[in-house]
This record gives sequence, C-alpha cells and structure tokens, in this order.
Amino acid sequence: MPKRRYVILNDDQRVELEQLLRRDPRAYMRERASALLQVADDHSAHWVAHHGLLRRRKPDTVIGWLNAYQKGGVAGLVHQPRRKRGFSP
Repeated sequence: MPKRRYVILNDDQRVELEQLLRRDPRAYMRERASALLQVADDHSAHWVAHHGLLRRRKPDTVIGWLNAYQKGGVAGLVHQPRRKRGFSP
C-alpha cells in the first residue's frame, strides 16, 4: 500500500495558495493550488486526483505537484520552458 502524502501549511503559505487559486491567470496554477490546499485539508492525493479537481488526474501527478511545492514553493509549480528543437534537415 502506498504511503499517504501530507503537506502542512503555515498561515502565510495558505494565504499565498488561496490568492493563487483566486487570482492567477494561469489555469494550471489555479488547479495545482486547489490540489495542494485540499491535501493540506486532510484529503489524500488519490482522492484529490480522482474527485477533487474539475478534471480527473493520476495520483502520481498530484504527488508530483506536492513534491515540486515542497522543493521550490510556488515557484516550483510553474511550468518550465520547453527545450527548443533545432532545424531538422
């Protein structure tokens, strides 16, 4: 059985994620903030992935967002630029 993941937010982190959820123009950031807040409110990553978001996700995706947030904060949730492909002859 997989180990249950938790995230404990202090007041500043919770406010930051709630503002991100309400005001960020990027839909993917609002979705990630919502998932993190739900996990912080004692839902499992599996439950959030299947029932807590508008679109069903894989539990590993939500766990990846948790890892990114714990490693880099809100900045860790931002999409990284993709590699540019060179000209193909």
